[in-house]
Amino acid sequence: MRKVRVRFAPSPTGALHIGGVRTALYNYLFAKKHKGDMLLRIEDTDSARFVPGAEEYIVESLNWLGIKIDEGIGAESVGVHAPYRQSERKAIYRKYVDQLLAADLAYIAFDTPSELDAKRLEIANFQYDASTRELLTNSLTLTADDVKFRIANGEQYVVRIKIEPNLEIKVQDLIRGEVIFNSSIIDDKVLFKSSDELPTYHLANVVDDYLMEISHVIRGEEWLPSAPLHVLLYQYLGWINVMPQFAHLPLLLKPDGNGKLSKRDGDRLGFPVFPMNWKDPKTGETSSGYREAGYFPEAVVNFLALLGWNPGTEQEVFSMQELIDQFSLERVSKSGAKFDYEKGKWFNHQYLQAKSDEEIADLFQTELKEKGIIEDKQKVVKVVSLVKERANFVNDLWFQSGFFFAAPTEYDAKTIQKRWKAETPQQMKELISVLDDIKDFSAISIEEIVKEWITVKEYNLGGIMNAFRLSVVGEPKGPHMFDIIEVLGKEETISRLQKALEEIK
Repeated sequence: MRKVRVRFAPSPTGALHIGGVRTALYNYLFAKKHKGDMLLRIEDTDSARFVPGAEEYIVESLNWLGIKIDEGIGAESVGVHAPYRQSERKAIYRKYVDQLLAADLAYIAFDTPSELDAKRLEIANFQYDASTRELLTNSLTLTADDVKFRIANGEQYVVRIKIEPNLEIKVQDLIRGEVIFNSSIIDDKVLFKSSDELPTYHLANVVDDYLMEISHVIRGEEWLPSAPLHVLLYQYLGWINVMPQFAHLPLLLKPDGNGKLSKRDGDRLGFPVFPMNWKDPKTGETSSGYREAGYFPEAVVNFLALLGWNPGTEQEVFSMQELIDQFSLERVSKSGAKFDYEKGKWFNHQYLQAKSDEEIADLFQTELKEKGIIEDKQKVVKVVSLVKERANFVNDLWFQSGFFFAAPTEYDAKTIQKRWKAETPQQMKELISVLDDIKDFSAISIEEIVKEWITVKEYNLGGIMNAFRLSVVGEPKGPHMFDIIEVLGKEETISRLQKALEEIK
């Protein structure tokens, strides 16, 4: 049985879109499920669209997400099929171009862009194919000597595949079943350009997949219209018996409508569409990423895995190993998946809750240091234990707990109006005396003594506790009041009460 070998083959044209990340993830899960290999290949034949730094960004993104590459770019072991950048494989492709030309399955075309534009104006719905190729400047309409002369003279040309009309091309897809195309809808695509001596994506892709022994091509739905051309190339090159199996993944759709998810949707609705921050080297514009937004990589992986794949159970939270064990292309949807970014936050919340208070405290301490706050680890662990339920991200913790580390400098005006009554200052002074006399300043002990004082004095419990919270926290938020003051300690609690009495009028 053929060993499973898959590849992720992005172009280095900018940041890696979250849809591309999901493609990489599904390739990885499939390969690992079947004890196979995953390759990373860089498809950089379009030199005009190359963006510096994009390749490094792709490698770092996959590493951050825990998608381990077995062979190729970014792998520990380079592998036997090097090089893995198509621009470095120039010499390899020419042989196959010549093979197709010799077999009369491809031809040389000299048409300039302006000549093709003129033909588009002249012929409605023009495409370069069997119905138009005889009207154009190519090796089918020129003599062999004329072709040789033009090439010797340095005239630029392309090599086009020769597609016969009205053939039925069957593409077997592991997600969609059999998809049938009529060859008449496919133009004679360019396979090679003399201007840079490089093949186009279509030829390079097929040749590399063959030479690298790829068993399964798992890619986005947008490549389905190219599949019949690729099937023909396998046939023309005599490789049909080792052609990989195809699986075309459903699109990631806009959260609030139809159409493919784009960066603009993220900008408009306020969520990242890239795994990590990306700074465009041309414009200097920075686009936000999931890493810098505070997401855990395992939450992003879990979220993406379920956008288009259904495990068939009620389970939602999966470790990477559980995803590997349960993943199958049979359970990948044919229809697009709406990108529910709120669900992404929910996943991050689940992973935040599952981590130990100590682990979260280590992450939170980094943020505290950035704010100039150096705190005892045990205090931070205790604070995390009290507030993490309210947080989706580590960077939410400051909003939920900043008052543990810094006394309020102002007090919520609405709460003052609603909760600070004429009798409140006197009650708070009495509360200071009560707290000052408590020897065991633990939450349980304080609560018992304070509530007993409230009962004896026949004060309103809500009135006292709301004013107490306002004095200590500055606004109506935070965990259980007695847990807060246990962490703060007696001296700090009384100090805050005294300050509130001075400040709140």
